[in-house]
Amino acid sequence: MSKRLLFIINPRSGKGQIKEHLADILDIMIKAGYQVSVHVTQAGGDATKQTVEQAKDFDRIICSGGDGTLDEVVTGMMQLDPSDRKPIGYLPAGSTNDFGNSLGIDKNMLNAARISVSEHLFPCDIGRFNSDSFVYVAAFGLFTEVSYATSQDLKNVLGHAAYIIEGAKQLRDIPSFRMQVEYEGNVVYDEFIYGMITNSKSVGGFQGIIRGDIGLNDGVFEVTLIKMPRNPIELNEILGFMTGLIPDSSMVYSFQTKAIKLTCSEEVPWTLDGEFGGKHSAVYIEDERGALEIAIE
Repeated sequence: MSKRLLFIINPRSGKGQIKEHLADILDIMIKAGYQVSVHVTQAGGDATKQTVEQAKDFDRIICSGGDGTLDEVVTGMMQLDPSDRKPIGYLPAGSTNDFGNSLGIDKNMLNAARISVSEHLFPCDIGRFNSDSFVYVAAFGLFTEVSYATSQDLKNVLGHAAYIIEGAKQLRDIPSFRMQVEYEGNVVYDEFIYGMITNSKSVGGFQGIIRGDIGLNDGVFEVTLIKMPRNPIELNEILGFMTGLIPDSSMVYSFQTKAIKLTCSEEVPWTLDGEFGGKHSAVYIEDERGALEIAIE
């Protein structure tokens, strides 16, 4: 009896390259012994809905799209009981694919398809964000609105340049948030322009932003919190840290933790894996170690 596979496709991610490779990808999946069902996403959140409703009927779910599509499938899988969760395969087809790069998944779609049906399964950490979940980054502040404020068409045409264009518009008036941050028995109160809680080797397609020994199933997040600069010297110091020109900065909190709570007197917009994650005055984020299996080479 052949195994059953649900292949969820976001046809608009990247430059729609999935279309020209679809027949070959399906052939790879079938030759791996799978009976394949295909679902083309119809709107935002559709991949989550399909995962929740159909995971029980399949042995594996594979998605093709950007990290946002993967996030939707993971979100759906994390809503299920642990015993009902199925392995996930991923064919990166977006404009940045931070998490695919971190996992070492090939950018070539046919090679990625071969990896997606592999029996080499990686027990990956998943982030809990209040009642939601994320794969590789939860972030607030400067630039976090860029990815979901930038149209898919602009991303497809310009790639990283689209993020830079939209991000530059935010530099005129830098928003900041006074927050209380609690982790591992520590309490910090400061004013921040940006924060990210990550489980990835890159964010926004840029390597080297995240410090520390990064493991995708080590049970801890890497946390980066950037303070509000008061003058051009402090701003230059922050830029130097973020670009790797200086190894440390008093303007940046950088640490690892299994769980973290952030509280603010106002509602703060968050992004989860580059998609809008709502506005929250308090968030509790926890690393669920090895919560999902992802096929890797």
